[in-house]
Amino acid sequence: MKWVLIIVALLIGVGFIAYIWMAIQSQKEPDTLGLQQGLLRLCPDSPNCVCSEAFSQADKEHAIAPVQAGETTWERLKSRIIELGGVIKQDDGHYLHATFTSSLFHFVDDVELRLDSEQGLIQIRSASRVGRSDLGVNRKRVEQIVQ
Repeated sequence: MKWVLIIVALLIGVGFIAYIWMAIQSQKEPDTLGLQQGLLRLCPDSPNCVCSEAFSQADKEHAIAPVQAGETTWERLKSRIIELGGVIKQDDGHYLHATFTSSLFHFVDDVELRLDSEQGLIQIRSASRVGRSDLGVNRKRVEQIVQ
């Protein structure tokens, strides 16, 4: 019985250390943020990302609708990001990068917007920096932002 308790304690300790390591890794800003060939980046294979760019729409797991761009839409989306606890890191009026930090373990997620003037749309992407699953957090966040 004593060995079982020791093994359980070790597993819990290893799990805790893994979460701490992921939280630390999450603080590092990825080199791949920003537009690539004028578009938001493709989501990775993991289910912790959503993107509205056309190339993401065939993939139901990552697909989300873009936002119709009106005169005040960009400013409204910025305000919603701030209201929801996001921190805007970059905004040039055509590209916006914001971060959201979870209260537990301080995991960081990146939200990016791209103004597509030709189509009259604002493309949006939200992704976790680390881990595999986000339990739908990024999709819910985008839905809250665009409300």
